[in-house]
Amino acid sequence: MKYLLGIDEGSQSCKLTVYDTGGNIVCRVSEPLAPLNLATGGIAEHPGDDLWDKLCFASKKLMAEFKGDPKDISAAGLCTIRFCRALLKADGTLAQPVMSWMDDRVSRPHEWVNRDVQYVTTSSGYITNRLTGSNCDTAANYLGVWPLDMAGWDYYSDDEALEPFNLRRENLFSLQMPGTILGYLTPEAAGETGLPEGLPIAATANDKAVEALGAGCVCAGTGVISLGTYITAMTLGEGGQTSLKDSWVNMASVPYQYLYESAGIRRGMWMLSWWTQFLGPEFLSGCRERGVIPEDELGREAETVTPGCDGLMILPHWLAPSQHPYRKGIMMGFDARHGRAHIFRAMMESIAMTMKNNIDSMCDELQRSPEEYIATGGGSVSALLMQILADVLNKPVSRAFDAGPAGLGAAICAAIATGIYDSFPAAVTAMVRKGETFYPERSRAALYDRLNNEVYKNITDSGDEIFKKTFHIFG
Repeated sequence: MKYLLGIDEGSQSCKLTVYDTGGNIVCRVSEPLAPLNLATGGIAEHPGDDLWDKLCFASKKLMAEFKGDPKDISAAGLCTIRFCRALLKADGTLAQPVMSWMDDRVSRPHEWVNRDVQYVTTSSGYITNRLTGSNCDTAANYLGVWPLDMAGWDYYSDDEALEPFNLRRENLFSLQMPGTILGYLTPEAAGETGLPEGLPIAATANDKAVEALGAGCVCAGTGVISLGTYITAMTLGEGGQTSLKDSWVNMASVPYQYLYESAGIRRGMWMLSWWTQFLGPEFLSGCRERGVIPEDELGREAETVTPGCDGLMILPHWLAPSQHPYRKGIMMGFDARHGRAHIFRAMMESIAMTMKNNIDSMCDELQRSPEEYIATGGGSVSALLMQILADVLNKPVSRAFDAGPAGLGAAICAAIATGIYDSFPAAVTAMVRKGETFYPERSRAALYDRLNNEVYKNITDSGDEIFKKTFHIFG
């Protein structure tokens, strides 16, 4: 029996999963990351060396649970969060904490304020160096302010093109394609992680692209809705489309393929968790005493609420999009019929209708529309949210069989890198399966369509005019 290791280091946790070559989970562990260090000036950093420390802790825990022979792990695929920036010393250690994707500095060219910095790379480049000692990284994680030619999947060939980024070639790691071997686990890294020495480490892509691969998105007829802290939708398309207003292009996990991504919802699923905490200690302790998860308790209550929530509507902007910093969340339409379950369901409906409008704008711009959707992330666990999505989109929505598909996508890249499968489609066919499919119900779909077209689409513009004024007072 051969195995594959998927490493998924996200914004909030480090997850490691061992799969067999059929995509079945053999064992999985997760270790929460420390809260970000937040400071004035838009600073958001992973404290200390937390990304590496938690990977070491989680991998040792994984190997303690793994009952097979470690030598039978053929390779590991490494996936980390996108838009991060790591500044390294000449020896590959951190010159300062890794900048999160939420750090304002990652939206600007590198600033040479730390004399210890020799290399400027991504979080995947940093972890690759710690694992293998090699200054290599995947080309498909260089999103944002990097001197990357997306058509060629490499840095600009002209040295002058690097100057606006304040970088020289000696500051950059060499780039490789997803599905290739970046290096092999060093004896030092093996001692720190508990993983077998010499383990091949495979290049993957950015976290959303790897998630889409693990969900089985390998054709233009399938879309992916990622229901995490950041909610977005993705579909495959050809490269070279520019001047996009309602979508943006991302490199896929398959070399020279591209994912187009819709506008999203920041703090999307976080909003539902926030509401459960908002209800206070009495509700939370009552759930603990009954042995139920608070979100599940509210979900069962919300199933009894009629679609449309008796006129209660929510805009889910608990964290404003960067291009509209004044935007806020809205709850409106209250009357005596409404309780906590109405708000919980209205939050789900707001996610579904906001994403429908974002998806429609993306599809109109790309002149293509998926026939079905696969939902990933923690939100896909909720049967109620899945049904609401199917009704609002008026299309089938399936769960990803693996609720953590970024790990599976990373394992697929490892399978390609080691020749277990000879192509990405072959690997996806062998390793990816759909979970339960939810189909739209005609009357609910008609109601949501009317509500969205006649009312919901217009709320954001109306609210913006108010929030532009309050932004100058409250920020």
